[in-house]
Amino acid sequence: MSNGNSYRIRASSFGELFDCALRWEAKHLQGMRMPNSPRALIGTGVHAGTAAFDRAQVGGQPISVDDAAGVAVDAIAERIADEGVRWTTDDPNRKEVDKIALRVTTAYCNDVSPRYEFEAVEMETKPLSIDCGGGITIVLTGTLDRARIRAGSHGITDLKTGRSAVVGGRAATKKHRPQIGTYELLYEHSTGNAITGPGEILGINTSGSFQFGTADVHGAKALLLGNDDAPGLIELAAGMFRTGLFYPNPQSTLCDARYCPRFARCPYSEK
Repeated sequence: MSNGNSYRIRASSFGELFDCALRWEAKHLQGMRMPNSPRALIGTGVHAGTAAFDRAQVGGQPISVDDAAGVAVDAIAERIADEGVRWTTDDPNRKEVDKIALRVTTAYCNDVSPRYEFEAVEMETKPLSIDCGGGITIVLTGTLDRARIRAGSHGITDLKTGRSAVVGGRAATKKHRPQIGTYELLYEHSTGNAITGPGEILGINTSGSFQFGTADVHGAKALLLGNDDAPGLIELAAGMFRTGLFYPNPQSTLCDARYCPRFARCPYSEK
């Protein structure tokens, strides 16, 4: 979202800006929207149910696994009612979406959550304004969506779901460093506490055996801030906003009608 020369970037969207800036501009500056996919609904339910379970643990008033599973199903129903869904024959149907979300949420609460001690779950943060020069201000915003703060190190653990969230027993991290780095900046800005542990992706495959896996993420904050040898992503983003040039990426794996609201009218996409 833009307000004059001030641009708000949510942590969850920072990586997408550098995957296809033209798609990011359509969604986050032009306000173009798309219906949810069935597989995205599974993630919605799992994130809601697992967060409710962990948040209750942190608050000292635990809820049951069944209660958490109920939150997952309710979140899916609410998302469908609010935003609609694009159902296709290649995706799970409504009954299967609920079934998968229930199984994954239950497995997480029983087998994964007990391994952690969290100090906060999906914490609210204060917006962080960064003067990038040339009249451009970038404001980092957002709840630490789907993320937990590990006790002791204040390290960020971010929950990711999907068919490729775990590869070879490890969580996939390649696309997630910008989001982890944004979370780290927002947490330190909001609390005054330093992040002393690495970021972590906690991946959950939502197909097949529902495999869980983790992997550390190092240097995420430095990726945003840059150093003497290379500019950070914040500086590069400011350059786009300053010029108004949002570059396309026809080779993006998300260059598809299922993911981009501009796809049908984009001169760079392959129809």
